Amino acid sequence: MPGAVVIGAGPGIGRSVALRFAREGLPVAVISRSKPQALADEITGVRAVALAADSADDTALRAALDAAAAELGPPDVVVYNAAIIQADAPGELSVRAHKDAWAVNVVGAITAAAHVAPAMVERGAGTFLVTGGMPDPSPDYVSLSLGKAGIRALVDLLAQRYDPAGVHFASVTVGGAVAPGGPYDPDDIAEHYWRLHTQPRDQWEREIRV
Repeated sequence: MPGAVVIGAGPGIGRSVALRFAREGLPVAVISRSKPQALADEITGVRAVALAADSADDTALRAALDAAAAELGPPDVVVYNAAIIQADAPGELSVRAHKDAWAVNVVGAITAAAHVAPAMVERGAGTFLVTGGMPDPSPDYVSLSLGKAGIRALVDLLAQRYDPAGVHFASVTVGGAVAPGGPYDPDDIAEHYWRLHTQPRDQWEREIRV
């Protein structure tokens, strides 16, 4: 069975999404900066692969995606969940810090999408989902607000290019802090990723806000 890849598979949404897809019988590759073996060990009933890669390092990220495909086969669904979440006011961050945040929040998603989309296009099927956020930009979270605005634009651009070829690009925009038992419970949010992945083509949505 085609598998799933979760990039940015730390605690919270990444973990919940990986477990949600595994429950449906999909083998899962989990990718994070520090090898997420603990999460892979939580996944039962299907194959799980833990891979280390910094999403801001395009060479390492592409290598991890290739390793995941070698282990599990070409992925049916890829989830990009990596982000730098930090409080910063206008003018507070250095140019270097803004570039670092943008590299993770946006450029890593471009790298991953460009790497996996051609094979999905060749098959005429596939899903690429991105974790969005900050539906209302905040001057207390400048780099994150800019990054999530960039993600929203990126998904639109990728959908325009790849939707006609049968590849579904969409985002799940989370409107607040993620925490178990709260209004943004990661297990509840993970359901939206599964719903997007399984939508019939004539019902594809580009964004779900939670």
